[in-house]
Amino acid sequence: MELFKVLDQMEHEEVVFCNDKEAGLKAIIAIHNTNLGPALGGCRMWKYATEEDAIRDALRLSRGMTYKNAMMELPLGGGKSVIIGDPRKEKSEKLFRAFGKFVNSLGGKYITAEDVGTCPEDMKYVAQETSFVAGLDGKSGDPSPITAKGVFLGIKACSEWVFGQTDLKDMVIAIQGLGHVGMSLARLLYEAGAQLIIADIYEDRVKEAEKEFNAKVVNPDEIYDVKCDVFSPCALGAVINENTVDRLNCKIVAGAANNQLKDESFAERLAEKDILYAPDYVINGGGVINVYIEVSGIPYSMEVVEQKLQIIPKRLREVFTMAKEKGITTAKAADIIAESKFKKKG
Repeated sequence: MELFKVLDQMEHEEVVFCNDKEAGLKAIIAIHNTNLGPALGGCRMWKYATEEDAIRDALRLSRGMTYKNAMMELPLGGGKSVIIGDPRKEKSEKLFRAFGKFVNSLGGKYITAEDVGTCPEDMKYVAQETSFVAGLDGKSGDPSPITAKGVFLGIKACSEWVFGQTDLKDMVIAIQGLGHVGMSLARLLYEAGAQLIIADIYEDRVKEAEKEFNAKVVNPDEIYDVKCDVFSPCALGAVINENTVDRLNCKIVAGAANNQLKDESFAERLAEKDILYAPDYVINGGGVINVYIEVSGIPYSMEVVEQKLQIIPKRLREVFTMAKEKGITTAKAADIIAESKFKKKG
């Protein structure tokens, strides 16, 4: 990877490489844009195949946070961090405190929180070294259920656009990934009467969801082929790619995962297949809304959260309308709207 060339192309401001041998920490903090305010974005922990994969993920995720925060009308920029490691085996207090020291060294330019592979317990250790952390127990807590609620509202908006109804009863929805967000989303959809098809790499999660939601289970690779109304990616990114896009048998793609498209060309491919794509950084903005309320000083309540979540279906309708009127993809329409909010003019 020609790192500086990539940074120029993606318009990043800063990338910090964090290394603490004693703590076992190898992490990357990527700050994309701070025009609207400090960069806020969660900390992901994952066993990446290569260090380049980790760098690329941090860059794409942090860029997505800039667009997400702008679309949610928050006075925040975009950033993200990734820790290289197995979240089920390699977590420790020492590791997260070491990470917290690196976050603190940025002086508030970056605010972290939990993400895939991390949780409020981990952020508690980070908070021992820095005040620039959110999603803490006793405050806004785990943002995952709120992210799921936003995706749920977004799926209803998609259904209204495609099928002319917000009622999800008997709708078939295929969920890929049953982490904190995917499981919470499954619960909301089940309670709304949807029929669920599920897949996850962890067998314990699959068994739990199968039992609780009367869901049909398929192997992780088979989730792309199932006939459904909505395909909901809730795991990692780039799942819609040259190997999967033509296998999709749905009318809507709407899920919680970041960077669902391998690249923008796959938005065109979905449009050609007459599949409505809900841009991920719009539909999954609930978590950052939840975290923002914590860091802003606004008195936290579910009533305030629920009110602010209404921006998600509103934004999606704006995106779908622009895409239809201009004859462009929903991904392109979302980018146009977001960039009008955070890019400096002149």
